[in-house]
Amino acid sequence: MSDISSGDHDASIRPGEKSVALPDHYDAQVYFIGRIRTPWTDRGACPRRGDPQHGPVCILDIDPRWAEALTGIGENANLQVLYWMDQARRDLVVQTPRHDGSVVGTFALRSPVRPNPIASSIVTLLEVDGTRLKVRGLDCLDGTPMVDLKPEHPRG
Repeated sequence: MSDISSGDHDASIRPGEKSVALPDHYDAQVYFIGRIRTPWTDRGACPRRGDPQHGPVCILDIDPRWAEALTGIGENANLQVLYWMDQARRDLVVQTPRHDGSVVGTFALRSPVRPNPIASSIVTLLEVDGTRLKVRGLDCLDGTPMVDLKPEHPRG
């Protein structure tokens, strides 16, 4: 895996795309709450969107320190999973999506290539087994770090 902060991505820019220099420091810190286990080990094999009804079963492995935070999670049919696309580049401001070749600003796309590569999926919760949650509906690589987990429709 290359160092995404180095800016050494010029060879992978498609026609029409534009990159910018990244800031020299971070504004915040993030605690990863666990890792996501999926069948995909290659970025090209990941679906563009997960299928919460028929997609493969995936596992949310929550760090045991957060076990009590899962209290009541099984009462929810659907969850929002926020995760860090750790292999995505972060310097493109204009992109040319593969499916049509048009030039589009990063914030007008769902692409994982963005200044903060945070992704979000609504998943179907199938089972809770301690700190392991079985779900359907993800679209990320095996081992992707998890940032947060929320019920799709939070209580009051």
